[in-house]
Amino acid sequence: MNRISRLKYTGVIAGVGLAVVVFSSGVYANTDLKETEEETEIEVFSLDLSENVSANSLDWNIQSMPEEIDDQKEPENDAALSAGAGDVLVDVETDTEDDTESSGSDNMPEATEDSTEPESAQMQDESGLSAGVGAVFAQADEEPGDSAVQAENIEPQQETESEKHWGYTNLGIAHVDNHLNIREEPNENGKLIGKLSKDAACEILEIDENGWAHIKSGKVEGYCSTEFLYLGDEAVARGHEVASMIAIVNTQTLKVRGEPNTESIVITLIPQEEELEVVEVMENGWIKFLLDDEEAYVSGDYVDVEERLEKAVTLTELKYGQGVSDVRVDMVQYAKQFVGNPYVWGGTSLTNGTDCSGFTMSIYRKYGVSLPHHAASQAQLGTKVDISSAQPGDLVFYAKNGSINHVAMYIGNGQVIHASSPKTGIKISSWNYRTPACIRRYLSN
Repeated sequence: MNRISRLKYTGVIAGVGLAVVVFSSGVYANTDLKETEEETEIEVFSLDLSENVSANSLDWNIQSMPEEIDDQKEPENDAALSAGAGDVLVDVETDTEDDTESSGSDNMPEATEDSTEPESAQMQDESGLSAGVGAVFAQADEEPGDSAVQAENIEPQQETESEKHWGYTNLGIAHVDNHLNIREEPNENGKLIGKLSKDAACEILEIDENGWAHIKSGKVEGYCSTEFLYLGDEAVARGHEVASMIAIVNTQTLKVRGEPNTESIVITLIPQEEELEVVEVMENGWIKFLLDDEEAYVSGDYVDVEERLEKAVTLTELKYGQGVSDVRVDMVQYAKQFVGNPYVWGGTSLTNGTDCSGFTMSIYRKYGVSLPHHAASQAQLGTKVDISSAQPGDLVFYAKNGSINHVAMYIGNGQVIHASSPKTGIKISSWNYRTPACIRRYLSN
């Protein structure tokens, strides 16, 4: 009995001694698990209780177990190291196996979408080390960790700007067969200030209770009825169908050539910021585009190519009594109502389709002037004038290789109206969107 009592007393002392060693080595207080596992070797004392050893001469054997510590990185195994100081460590292996079986995935904290895997592993390791020192690590759990900092960093990223399509936040697209009128006020009697051609785009600024949209497109800001607009997802889907590649001239004056090389003859010159309708971006870096109803080429080094939707055109209204004859004012207003109508080669219909000379011929016919259906022939008639003295209603002619091949009507303020191409139909352009060959006058002032 005395020997057994001494053995129990010796076990208690051994347990207390182990606790002192563990605390002094910093295992409980050290939250850097990686450093503890790699650099610290925990010494475990075992008692040799063989019958050949007397109670007064117990043999203390020191066993170093670095390999077991390296392998035991799960929280359950770490928890086994923190057995109470009054327990003898003879049954460590048995206790460890029991803990491993009872500490399954159901007892592990579930990972959330906000947590990263390294943080979860770190939390599990720290919780394993906290066995027997719950009060200390319970306080640590309450302190903000890396995941809290990350949550603060993620939250502002969720407040992103509205998605933009072709530069528009709230896209609207003209749902018409030819053109949509843009008015100065939200009613049918408002002054006409611009037009959206078929499938041209606008930014929807606001929609009133009567279904009139306040829009902005290009240089035009005004109102149109939502009855004739694609809106929301429908507008985006339509945009993907009709968007086209545009080349924007980024040099002061760009040479246009008949073939994609610098040896080819120069057809005309195009000013800076003019937009060209791209047909193809060629392998040699040249851009094939539509110059009215014919294909031409420019060097890709002097244009910026991007996907675009058509924009509204400004309708600068001429007013009676401001130095322009009433017949000229009336002619321009009449011509502008056909913007957006189709281009048809050889056609003369202002509504169903016309080509460039058919357009000017039909406009002039209304005012008693007979012109041939041929641009070069029209250029032989009338009186030649220069641009500084051009009047609304005068015709502006353009050439290719020295021969007249296109005609437009001047409408004032540096603009012309013309039947341009099958893609754009009747449109308004700058008078020098390509180099004019001559200007002719057919009406007396």
